Amino acid sequence: MSEVRYLTTPEVAELCRTAPETVRYWRHIRKGPASFKLGRRVLYAAEDVEAWLKAEREAQSGGGDAA
Repeated sequence: MSEVRYLTTPEVAELCRTAPETVRYWRHIRKGPASFKLGRRVLYAAEDVEAWLKAEREAQSGGGDAA
């Protein structure tokens, strides 16, 4: 069984090169990667963040690789 890595909002923001407030806004409008609350902390599974980034990249490039 592989170990799942969880990221915090600031870690996702750093990965996306944006402010934590932007990641919070994405969560508010349900635009960003899947998240869940553990107590008062919001966490993101690293694999969900990677899948979301890939989907965003593909959507903006028309789904194909640039030649």
